[in-house]
Amino acid sequence: MSLSASQRRYLRGLAHPLKPVIQLGTKGLTEAVIKELTLALDQHELIKVRLEAMDHPQRDKQIAHLLEQSNSQLVQRIGHIACLFRRNIEQPRIALPR
Repeated sequence: MSLSASQRRYLRGLAHPLKPVIQLGTKGLTEAVIKELTLALDQHELIKVRLEAMDHPQRDKQIAHLLEQSNSQLVQRIGHIACLFRRNIEQPRIALPR
């Protein structure tokens, strides 16, 4: 499922007041982080992830790896914060506009 521009805009508005749920440190993406990320996406569908001080290309690689491991989509990225979305098929919590 790919998000349309209006859906991304809607999700950005919902994500604005959220605090980061996951924080990646210097050890990067470990099995424990992937497990927590999966649980958070199952419960909330829309989360923020804080990436620690890395340079821009490293952050891009970390985000790509996060998206791949969690099967989620990037809503937006600003600096060290990335907003991820993954639809919970069994119990959807967020109604997306068409």
